[in-house]
Amino acid sequence: MKSSHFEKRTRIIVVLTAITMAVEITFGYYTNSMALLADGWHMGSHVFALGLTWLAYVISRRFADSTRFRFDRENFLALSGYTSALVLLGFAFFVGWESVARFLDPKPIMYIEAVIVAGIGLLVNMVSAWYLHHDHEHHDHNIRAAYLHVLADGLTSVAAIVALTGGMLFDLPALDSVGGIICSLVIVKWSFDLMGSSGKILVNFKKDKI
Repeated sequence: MKSSHFEKRTRIIVVLTAITMAVEITFGYYTNSMALLADGWHMGSHVFALGLTWLAYVISRRFADSTRFRFDRENFLALSGYTSALVLLGFAFFVGWESVARFLDPKPIMYIEAVIVAGIGLLVNMVSAWYLHHDHEHHDHNIRAAYLHVLADGLTSVAAIVALTGGMLFDLPALDSVGGIICSLVIVKWSFDLMGSSGKILVNFKKDKI
């Protein structure tokens, strides 16, 4: 699949994610749900990261045939993927910290409203992941970064739904925090994997044949 197709798909996902982010953050404050609010801010970090991914395609396309400016397109896209991984890693630590704080000091939550909005967020993530997924994504670190960001958003949405449902059924708001902690650990793992694969391209790491 050509980069122009990836560029178009990424732009659409940026707009869709930004709208969902605004809804989740608004209802996160309204329902006093840490899980929903964290999911919304998580999407906020991905709006930035996915926007960076889209920008990488735009710049790469516009300067691809330039005689004045020359650069290695593969390295440029790998740099965008690496940067996106750093953003994802930073938010994972933020989610973990906030989840521990909320575990120690739980707040009352409007469960039903929060679950409905979190479910909408999950649906958006599923559609976005399907739209971005392609066999060539593993050969393009830029689109792979976008795909991982969407999957991570889906993970936080699932964690929010499970935590909110469990908290509502068993009157245990602390479940919200446990879901956030687990979610942050998984995202850290994904971030390091992406940093490793894209970082090898940036430093031109190659294994000598024996």
